[in-house]
Amino acid sequence: MSRKSYRVKFAGGAGFELAGIIDRPDTTAALPVLVLSHCFTCNKDLKAIVRISRALAQRGIAVLRYDMTGLGGSSGDFSQTNFSTNVADLKAAIAFADSEVGDVHALMGHSFGGAASLAVASECSSHLSPDSSLAAEKKLGCVIALAAPSDTSHLASLLLRMNPAIEKDGEGEVSIGGYRWQIDSQMVDDFRRHRLPDLIANIRIPTMVMHSPVDQTVGFDHALRIMSLINQTENSETENSDPALSKPLCSLVSLDGADHLLSQHAHDIDFVSDLTAAMVHRHCRP
Repeated sequence: MSRKSYRVKFAGGAGFELAGIIDRPDTTAALPVLVLSHCFTCNKDLKAIVRISRALAQRGIAVLRYDMTGLGGSSGDFSQTNFSTNVADLKAAIAFADSEVGDVHALMGHSFGGAASLAVASECSSHLSPDSSLAAEKKLGCVIALAAPSDTSHLASLLLRMNPAIEKDGEGEVSIGGYRWQIDSQMVDDFRRHRLPDLIANIRIPTMVMHSPVDQTVGFDHALRIMSLINQTENSETENSDPALSKPLCSLVSLDGADHLLSQHAHDIDFVSDLTAAMVHRHCRP
């Protein structure tokens, strides 16, 4: 399908203006809508994010990709952000896409953006209380986690190994992707505080985890853990029923030979885009 793209601005969850781009098919027909979240210190213009977003648009899906607070074209101070603000920004992006494009049907996140997507998907599961911070009627069709971690504490440990001054002095710089980033101690404290595995275990919507067995940034064990947390919970709830009727909610796709940023082999992006489009079209109805 032919694609059209345009820039947008909207209020983020931390009170700052966020920058986004909507890639969508050039049609007036109803479309499934997906919100795509980037990795830690990345932005919506990362090559993999751009190519996946545009490819999904060509496959009949409207996509909002956006910069989290303090990154890319968004306002705010990155050093004062954390996983809580990431989740808040994603919820704000969902609310904006609901009003700008149409009801959001799917979430997809790369790396730490995948962790945020999983956290929000747990709130959107139908069994949760209407007291959830997302509207009770928000029911996603599926969530896709690309090279995502199964917890947030591992990133806190990594940052402290890179520069112990973050904890000792309350702040410090680290080098990520060839850039220097100021990290505040509140960020690692927030990473330690979250219990992402507990949230992942609450997910009750179809989930696809895509991960490379040779990922040097987030190990493949994280993908196995995510799948296990979701499917073990499902199995425990159906253990007294006919095993043939058990329906695991999480599928794992091995991205053989891919690097963390999907930058080495062009066919990795095509593979991820094809599978994501198939997942969304199967489980989401506009």
